[in-house]
Parts: sequence; C-alpha cells; structure tokens
Amino acid sequence: MASTTRTVLAFWKPYDVLSTFTDRDGRDNLSNYVDLVGAYGAGRLDKDSEGLLIVTDDAALRSRLTEPKRKVPKSYYVQVEGIPDDAALDALRTGVELKDGLTRPAKATRMKGEPELPARPVPIRSRAAIPTSWLRLTITEGRNRQVRRMTAAVGYPTLRLVRWSVGGLNLAGLSPGEYRVLDESEIAKLTG
Repeated sequence: MASTTRTVLAFWKPYDVLSTFTDRDGRDNLSNYVDLVGAYGAGRLDKDSEGLLIVTDDAALRSRLTEPKRKVPKSYYVQVEGIPDDAALDALRTGVELKDGLTRPAKATRMKGEPELPARPVPIRSRAAIPTSWLRLTITEGRNRQVRRMTAAVGYPTLRLVRWSVGGLNLAGLSPGEYRVLDESEIAKLTG
C-alpha cells in the first residue's frame, strides 16, 4: 500500500482576512500567510471573524471536519452586546430557530471577564449605556454566520468572534497570522 503524505496546519486567521487562497478583488487572504500547494481551509471563518482555521491538502480530513453528520465541536469566544440572561443561554442550549431552521443545541456559558486575546486591529464598537460581555459557545454544525445569527436571535448581537478550538485542538501558542504544522497526534485530536 502506498503511503500518503499530508500537511495539516493550525492557523490563527486574523480579522479582515478571507478564508480562501484567492480573491478577484485583491483582498487579504490565506495566500498572504500560508504557502501550501493544493491546500484549502477546512470550513470557513468570515472576514470579520478570527481564530482557528485548519488548513490542509488532505481532502478527506477537510470533509470529516466539515460534514454536519460528523458533529465535530467548534468552540468560540463571543463578545456580545449586553449581558445575556438565563433565558437567552437556555435558548442557545436547546436550539435557536433561524431562517434556515432550528440549530442543534449548543453549549453556552457566560465567561468571567475577558479571555486573554490580542487586541483586534479595528476596535470593537462601544456604547456608553450598553455593557458588553463574553460567552463561550460550542456548536457542532457550521451554517453560514451561525454563531452571529444565534446570538442575534436571542437578543445579544455579536461584536467580536474568535474560534478558539476545533475538536480537541485549540489556538494556544499561536498569534494572529501564525500557523504551525500539526503532527499525527494533534491531527487525531481534531476528529476525536
């Protein structure tokens, strides 16, 4: 049996960077940070979201990480406008009705204080009369702008969104724009 080699990267996608390797409009994208032939991101993070993006030339792994039936958990640090009450957290935990249907139940907890994250290059909007707070939200599906739509649906719009982990792998040790090559034991943590 022929052995196959693959490269899998844990990349901290910065704010205002596309999750693709090309852009017709010349916007900042993965090609400005990663030089890996035949690679793609496993899923996407919106231009205005940050955090862990798995980049690989292994199509089967990309598929395993993004297929909804696999239910690979993805955890986010979410700064929201306001302080979510128990009813909002319960709604996130049981599923939120969006235009494209009911979401799967999420794990949702209020964080005590702010997570230790680098400052975002573009400041978060602030309103003197409205406090902000942080949630840790873990989902097992990946609909378009899902976390943002979920928090808005329960009355607490997202201001900053950072994907902290995929499966059992997180951003620890990386800074925005940095990546590291994963070894096989780390790759195994992605899909459990």
